[in-house]
Amino acid sequence: MPTDLLSRDLLHTRDAIGLPARGEPVVGRAERTDRYPIAVTRSIPETLERLLELVGGARVAVIADRNALSHHGPALLGALAGAGVEPEVVAVPAGERHKTLEQAARLLDWLTGTQLTRRDVVLTFGGGVVIDLGGWVASLFMRGVPYVNVPTTLVGQVDAGIGGKLAVNHAVAKNLIGGFFQPRGVVSHVGFLKTLDRRHLRAGLAESIKKAIIASPAYWGLIEAEAEAMLACDLDALEALVHGASAIKAELIARDPYEEDSRRTLGFGHALAHPLETVTSYTELLHGEAVAFGMSVEAEMAAARGLLPRETHERIVGLLRRVGLPTCAAELPAPVDAARLLAATERIRLIRGGGYRFVLPVDLGETVIADDVAPAELGAALRRCGIDVPE
Repeated sequence: MPTDLLSRDLLHTRDAIGLPARGEPVVGRAERTDRYPIAVTRSIPETLERLLELVGGARVAVIADRNALSHHGPALLGALAGAGVEPEVVAVPAGERHKTLEQAARLLDWLTGTQLTRRDVVLTFGGGVVIDLGGWVASLFMRGVPYVNVPTTLVGQVDAGIGGKLAVNHAVAKNLIGGFFQPRGVVSHVGFLKTLDRRHLRAGLAESIKKAIIASPAYWGLIEAEAEAMLACDLDALEALVHGASAIKAELIARDPYEEDSRRTLGFGHALAHPLETVTSYTELLHGEAVAFGMSVEAEMAAARGLLPRETHERIVGLLRRVGLPTCAAELPAPVDAARLLAATERIRLIRGGGYRFVLPVDLGETVIADDVAPAELGAALRRCGIDVPE
């Protein structure tokens, strides 16, 4: 075709791909690098500015949890409306027990009734549950539409909102059904945290303390110095907490964004936290409470092996207790059946196709991955932390 007949508005390609020789190997290749901003803001105008940068002129569909919508919806949606953005909005119940395949299906049905195209944006607005759920739904709809996280809880801002790790729960195991899909961006307005009660603030601190133990003595020092201010919702302290967590998790995720290596330090505390949440039907424990207990058990294991000096072990347990997090069975908000907990832990081991893998702290900022933990060693550590495991 003569070039003068080709419209400038058309994409014109001309390929001359040869055929392979008989029996020649054929290799499929696909590469993708995701980069996205994580903004920590102090006001609604600043939050709006960051959101508009991410949304551009796209349509927006908001998937919110009811608590976030009740507390913060008028301010955020009003600001968007003032900027000429009129999103379609759906609310889902708050709480881990609602992070289900059935709820995801309902959201996908809802999205089919919106005007969203593949160039538009889903905005997840709420805590870690709606971020996991809404992000996964965005990854499925039309094979993936962009999404932006606006976390309104401390767990969401320091952990769940970053990393593109998305899933829903199942009765067999937590986060059993899901995948990886990175957000277009994250906007964490620390002012949203002022409506949280102390229990939810403590739960968020658990994930922050985890990051300090596995990766950053400097971050540990910040939490040790400012823990009371953080629990009192001092915005300067919370801004430093969320900003630091964002940087630490972004760096750790960049090393292995799709968990090709199962030996990940970010799993500290989670080898037992997820089974704990499963056996309590995702209703009795907050995620951070379960993580705190899991970290205590793994720290106990490390100390018993002689890997973690007792004084450092006492500092770890002491900080968890100081902020009101459970470090033994008696401090958990619900009783735990030892047999069911061990069965759930074994189930996760089988799902992962390997032995028990525990993250054992050696010092602040230093850990080892132990894949040689026998059931007897796990049982002994659980007994020392108050779980009645038979010898």
